[in-house]
Amino acid sequence: MAVAGPLSRLRGWGGVAAMALACVLTAAFALLPLHHVSEGPSGTGSQGVADARQALAPAAPACDEAQPDASLGARDIDDGPKIEEIRDRTDKPKNKLVVGIDQNSYLWGYRNPNNGNLEGFDIDLANAIAKAIFGTYTDDNGDEKVNIVFRAVPTNQRIPMIKSGQVDMIVRTMTISCKRKADVAFSTAYFATGQQVLAPDNSKITGFDASLENKKLCVAAGSTAQGALEDKDYGADTPLVVPNQLDCLVRLQLGEVDGVVTDSALAAGQAAQDPTVELKGDPLATEYYGIAMSKDPKAEDLVRRVNHELDQWRKDPAGWKKSYAKWLAVPLGDPGAKAKPPAPNYSD
Repeated sequence: MAVAGPLSRLRGWGGVAAMALACVLTAAFALLPLHHVSEGPSGTGSQGVADARQALAPAAPACDEAQPDASLGARDIDDGPKIEEIRDRTDKPKNKLVVGIDQNSYLWGYRNPNNGNLEGFDIDLANAIAKAIFGTYTDDNGDEKVNIVFRAVPTNQRIPMIKSGQVDMIVRTMTISCKRKADVAFSTAYFATGQQVLAPDNSKITGFDASLENKKLCVAAGSTAQGALEDKDYGADTPLVVPNQLDCLVRLQLGEVDGVVTDSALAAGQAAQDPTVELKGDPLATEYYGIAMSKDPKAEDLVRRVNHELDQWRKDPAGWKKSYAKWLAVPLGDPGAKAKPPAPNYSD
């Protein structure tokens, strides 16, 4: 299985020292631009003008809590206003998609310490979308590179960086919800997950239940996990809130918290880094990851085009299926890579 390589090479990341160093690096690089890695806002005028335009725009359909993953219909658009703006802009990288990612979520978006590259399922997806829409270029060494610029984004800055225009989109294990759709537009879902508890393998915590009473838990600020605990905490102590998920794993390894609440898919990556921790109980209700973009009506062309490319990525054997088998199948307990991407749900 392709995933065995990175798993074996990075087994040492489970140590506290390495995790603490990674945490320091997260703080150092969180808001720095990461230049062309791998095959690898816009708008003009003041923020006040942009806000006024949005205020005058037609009201978007109400978000259905039963299916928040509904998104604009897929279209193979090549010359919409947002796409053309990215191609022609001069205040930011011209003809390069600026994507907010994580560089510390193992298997999803992380900087491989063996080669310095950004790798993972989300990185594969971001590269596929950028290549399809904006193509490639040849660097000074004669290598083909995708027209993309990565920027590391902390969990609690995902929506602010979209709204401020610092990035064109966020591809960073971001759960789709009606609350978030009040601020940003989402693509159709590209992965299904659910909230789960990560704790030491010898812990008496058994999941989202009474075993959490008087336990100290850690969550990332602005995460779905934080909202889940606010809704029902089972008597747990006030949680420790940190900027990034990786910080929670470090706090767990240091014994400062009893458990971590996060998406099951992210937790599987953390468990792969540290064999002394494990997922507890069953995930809560199914949630979906989506790509976040501006909800400005003038950016609808990008949302529809991204949904079109997601359709292609789901169908292509070298797309979703290949990336899932490489990064996630084994850690998620699916060595046969039988899982499928969620079907797209369109609102129009």
